[in-house]
Amino acid sequence: MTKLAILSGALAASLAIPAAASEYGQATWYSNPYHHGMIAAHKSLPFGARVRVYNLDNGRQAVVTIVDRGPYARGRIIDLSNYAADVLGFRRLGVAHVRLDRI
Repeated sequence: MTKLAILSGALAASLAIPAAASEYGQATWYSNPYHHGMIAAHKSLPFGARVRVYNLDNGRQAVVTIVDRGPYARGRIIDLSNYAADVLGFRRLGVAHVRLDRI
């Protein structure tokens, strides 16, 4: 096998995106003056990634798009727009226990 074939195979393997495991934690909500709608902030997911968020406290779910970085508070895994928090039914409470699945 040539070095080029090995490098091509390694590159193809690195571009393949495996199914991500679910992420569990707390969600909060925030306002973003530059983006509106079903958006969210996450520490490491790429911008434009779509995530299904399950509110484990009431069974509601919604799909959001990552457009920002955060949250930075301990135990928080995602900040959702105020609109997404309304859809998920936790805006008045401020915090919800959630599961995230990248789609």
